Amino acid sequence: MMLVSFKIVSYQNRFRNGIVKIWEQCGLIRPQNDPMKDIETKMGFQPDLFLVAVLGDQVVGSVMAGYEGHRGWLNYLAVAPEQQHKGYGRKLVEKAVAELEKLGCPKVNLQVRDDNAAAAEFYKHLGFKEDLVRSFGKRLTNEK
Repeated sequence: MMLVSFKIVSYQNRFRNGIVKIWEQCGLIRPQNDPMKDIETKMGFQPDLFLVAVLGDQVVGSVMAGYEGHRGWLNYLAVAPEQQHKGYGRKLVEKAVAELEKLGCPKVNLQVRDDNAAAAEFYKHLGFKEDLVRSFGKRLTNEK
């Protein structure tokens, strides 16, 4: 029996379609989010913090991390539905947090949509605590 290798690597363009498909399957894409533009933007800022989970030659997950000097952030964490509950999401988060720690990041933040109870439970299981804050946003472009 041949074992298929799992690894976490930095994003490469050859992963783009697989990642976007997983984001779609996981319900991460909203009308105001252009996934191709989000990938392009990330590649212009801390591209080494865009991590991809690969099983053999198949993309099974991703996470975008970032650090602006005060707080770290996790965005676009997703694992292909057929690969969930196998520890890949945990490994992606652990790798992203380790990379942020190397940069001196003191705290990692993330946002979970109110209708995504499964994601909230996943993060709680990994030791994240719900901060009692309100999240505000302001669009700086004319995009949706």
